[in-house]
Amino acid sequence: MFILQASSLNMLKIVASILILLFPAIVFGECTCESEDIQANNDEALKYKLGSIASILVSGALGVSLPLLGKKIPTLRPENDIFFIVKAFAAGVILATAFIHILPEAFETLTSPCLKENPWGRFPFTGFVCMMSAIGTLMVDTVATGYYKRSSLKSTQVTMDVESIAGHDHGHAGHVHHTVHTHGAIQGSNAHGSEELRSSSELIRHRVISQVLELGILVHSVIIGITLGASQNPDTIKPLLVALSFHQFFEGIGLGGCISQAKFKAGSAAIMAAFFSLTTPIGIAVGTGISSVYSETSPTALIVQGTLDSAAAGILIYMALVDLLAADFMSPRMQGNMRIQLGSYISLLLGTGCMSLLAKWA
Repeated sequence: MFILQASSLNMLKIVASILILLFPAIVFGECTCESEDIQANNDEALKYKLGSIASILVSGALGVSLPLLGKKIPTLRPENDIFFIVKAFAAGVILATAFIHILPEAFETLTSPCLKENPWGRFPFTGFVCMMSAIGTLMVDTVATGYYKRSSLKSTQVTMDVESIAGHDHGHAGHVHHTVHTHGAIQGSNAHGSEELRSSSELIRHRVISQVLELGILVHSVIIGITLGASQNPDTIKPLLVALSFHQFFEGIGLGGCISQAKFKAGSAAIMAAFFSLTTPIGIAVGTGISSVYSETSPTALIVQGTLDSAAAGILIYMALVDLLAADFMSPRMQGNMRIQLGSYISLLLGTGCMSLLAKWA
């Protein structure tokens, strides 16, 4: 009898050991919601936070400014072949940011054991929000581009009508000669107007792309800034400081390339660059201010962060694949030049590789 009891006890121990090995997330998941009892050095943490504000501000400003210097550096101008390669690298960075950095974090946040099983454990909210965000971005992209194109078309048509009327009212002396001359002038005006309309449409497209892209990046930047600022553990902040500095630099290159193609006025381009550069440092400052009351494991914080991360991922995935990569890789200029294609492929892989590597630390 004693042997049977000992045998049963050993069997239970073996089964328990197997369960622990197979389901570690379930065994330890419930413990993650409790506040960690860490003797954090607040003064040292604050020192690293201030250092991260300066480092991320400089790296972000440098990254977004490099493509904007294309007016000063002929090689970086959008009409040159090298710009396609730089833009492919930037698109790779943005794509990896969405797939490697934002989306996995959103999945982890919205499936946290700190959230109620119903509904958060019974429906894939992360994928749903990401999908709806991409569809919403498509709608905004289409509506905004159509609106600005119609406005531009009306403006061009009014200009052509005024020129036509002016040419018609110029004089009535030699009517036949005047009619032939006016007809030729109108044809020239129509050709010139069509060229202007095409150029205007491309410009409008680039401007819509840059503004929607910045929106997605800013949402993510606020979240990572608050997360870093709310941390009280210097060992957590140190690797984030370095990783996020590179992160902002590469993202800045991507956004700066789009702003450069959009040919905004100097003031507008400077405002967009400043917003990008300042968003994460401001997020860090806000996180530092609320660190005493902010809890990363509270249900409200998890839901808000996970939802915003999912939405940002959807925006960036759509923008990177549709507006940046597909638009350039399917363009006649790249299709007809194997050298640009090969360089862009390598650059794209480098961009995704560099950004994916940073996921090891942040």
